Amino acid sequence: MRWFETRGPVYPENNYVVARTEELADFVSQLEKGRYIVLFAPRQTGKTTLFRKALNSLQTNEQGYIPIHMNFESYVDISVPDFYSYFCADICRKLAEYFQIQKNQSSNEITSFLNNSEMIDHVSIRIFFEQLYSLLRSHHDKQKMILIIDEFDGIPRDAVRGFLHSLRQLYLSGIERCPYSVGIVGVRSITQLNYDRSISPFNIQDEFKLTNFTIEQIQELFDQYIKESGQQIDSEVFEAIHKQSAGQPFLVNRFGQIFTEEMKIPIDEPITMDHFLGALSQLRREQNTNISHLTTNIRRDRRYERLLMKITSFDDGVEYSLHNELISELTTYGVIAEDVDGMCKIVNPIYHYCILQTFKPIINGLEQDYLPDDTLDGFNDYLSSDGQLKMDALIDNFNDFIKRVGFRILQVPETPKEYVGQYLLFAYLSQFVNLIGGTMFLEVQTGRGRLDLIILHQSNKYIVETKIWGGDTRYQAGKTRLANYVKLENATAGYYVVFDHRKTPKPLIESEIIDEITIQSYVIPVIQEQPSSDKR
Repeated sequence: MRWFETRGPVYPENNYVVARTEELADFVSQLEKGRYIVLFAPRQTGKTTLFRKALNSLQTNEQGYIPIHMNFESYVDISVPDFYSYFCADICRKLAEYFQIQKNQSSNEITSFLNNSEMIDHVSIRIFFEQLYSLLRSHHDKQKMILIIDEFDGIPRDAVRGFLHSLRQLYLSGIERCPYSVGIVGVRSITQLNYDRSISPFNIQDEFKLTNFTIEQIQELFDQYIKESGQQIDSEVFEAIHKQSAGQPFLVNRFGQIFTEEMKIPIDEPITMDHFLGALSQLRREQNTNISHLTTNIRRDRRYERLLMKITSFDDGVEYSLHNELISELTTYGVIAEDVDGMCKIVNPIYHYCILQTFKPIINGLEQDYLPDDTLDGFNDYLSSDGQLKMDALIDNFNDFIKRVGFRILQVPETPKEYVGQYLLFAYLSQFVNLIGGTMFLEVQTGRGRLDLIILHQSNKYIVETKIWGGDTRYQAGKTRLANYVKLENATAGYYVVFDHRKTPKPLIESEIIDEITIQSYVIPVIQEQPSSDKR
């Protein structure tokens, strides 16, 4: 039986694979038209798998293409002269292997040319391909070279400009050229690779964006497992995977691995939402390569924290522009993307949850103040005798906790004060949910400037939405939106927590019935500075 793969390219004979039929056909079509294409996307999104399929398709094409695959990963950190030397040796070797397989006597002249070629700079790269084209036209006039360069980001920085200039000159030399078509595959776009900030010398490329899996493609992937194993999967699991991962290929396949290899679910039992919640909890806690890349990258610069929290905490949001260095870098890391309205969004709820965990202090110094002095049994005081959650009392206590700690909220280590309230609410609810054996996760955001936490416990669902005060009109609209969301999710109730950072905030607690849904709202002031009498 095949398996779900997360450790590299997937192969149909060994792994469950999303065909990506339309994307593949489009990519191959662009190559056949002689395009110079940039295929860029964050790591572990299926780029290598796609272009390998494209090369296989071209190799069997009756047009007689010469598909050559190069990988620049091994060129990282080498000198520019060494780059030209290794590039020459590698491409000559691959071409020689191709013509050796062809076993055509007319290839002898080409083989001799390859054995005696050398490159010392970007000009010699252009001359090499021009000479190769002349030889191909003489002996293989129907063959066209397709060059795919994987991990293009590995190219030495000082070689980028000259290399791209050479490709540009080759492209502009005419439709009959060598390489006939080029595919540059990497994480960064050509604009981002233009390290000297000048106008890109490679403005002749078509960008090919590889999107995440749709819900139909997720089902296509798991249907292969269902057919081979006979084990059934509840249909709502597919929707839940898509919501939490937004179709990110690594995360989707990681769910498959956990279900089929690690949870030890009997094959005669279906995979249910309970299994999904267990897999989700495991995936968020573990240090797999995808999550590790995410958290390592966003720790590189503390400015990322303010930008990411602004995206999710303020109604105004952040306009998406790759001209902004931080936005460009976070896009490269696969953390954010452009929403339909042209604003920034965090790619999926799993990443959002991990981002909060990354920036949340391990110890905020206020844990001992979570509960009042008259607490009898810790957080268990917020469970009823039959084990149900007393969510009203739990959120009421959080409101009182913020009052109790006062200016000390400003002393939470390494936390921007404009987001400290949300961090504390997240930490407070996380500790509670962990102690009672519940589950908490982020839901897909349907609006900017809000953070939706969903708590599941004993088949009941509670939704806590938190945001930063943005005016009474937005506050009132948020309650109605939350009521609609609670009804859509068949949740028990909705809790609306708004942190007020104004100099003269107005605390408020109110309960309303909106469209038959109970919404408990809190406007919680956040102290802006330590009172002068308490300063040391």
